[in-house]
Amino acid sequence: MRLLFSPTSPYVRKVRVAVIEKGLEARIELQPADVFGDEATVAPINPLRKVPALILDSGEALYDSPVICEYLDSLAPEPALLPPGGPARWSVLRTQALADGIADAGFNIVMERRRPEAQRSDEWQGRWRAAILRACAALDREAQGWDTAVDLGQIAAACALGYVDFRLAEIDWRAGKAPWRPGSRKFRRVRAWPARRRQPHRRKNFLLRPGARGRRGLLAFADSAVWSC
Repeated sequence: MRLLFSPTSPYVRKVRVAVIEKGLEARIELQPADVFGDEATVAPINPLRKVPALILDSGEALYDSPVICEYLDSLAPEPALLPPGGPARWSVLRTQALADGIADAGFNIVMERRRPEAQRSDEWQGRWRAAILRACAALDREAQGWDTAVDLGQIAAACALGYVDFRLAEIDWRAGKAPWRPGSRKFRRVRAWPARRRQPHRRKNFLLRPGARGRRGLLAFADSAVWSC
């Protein structure tokens, strides 16, 4: 299989974490793709001209990241990134949708700022910024119960928050979040985390900072994630 990817995309990062967690690295070749300048490579695979896109051994393509991650989860039984059904599954899918919405809003702001200054909309940037902060508040409430094995929703949240920190560091989504409380173990089982832009083909160990142990909430969750490049 081949994965078309851009190393700074939060959606690609989510898929790459899923690949590593499922132990599928040996089965998937990484193919860099420029969605803005490489139309001949991306558009025939994904008519939306977006990454990630996964080309299966059959030649069929899957997109976008939620579909790819669910497919990857089906290839190996453990660790399960999605519950098989019931309320737990809907909860994880909802968290993933919320996290992807944060990434969507962040990406929209980044692209809006690349337009000529006279064409930029302060109103829309404000709407997207407000959406990020509301979604982070909702994630903070959900994170109080994240005491089980890492799932796809939590991975998506880490990727989205990492993207906001990376591209939009001035958005202080940490402000006003619930204080850290004892009882949680976040990301103890995550084996690896893809490196950032400078080393797109390497991965770093995903570590839990000692200071984050035994704490709850979105702050403890996000600050437990350490990756470098």
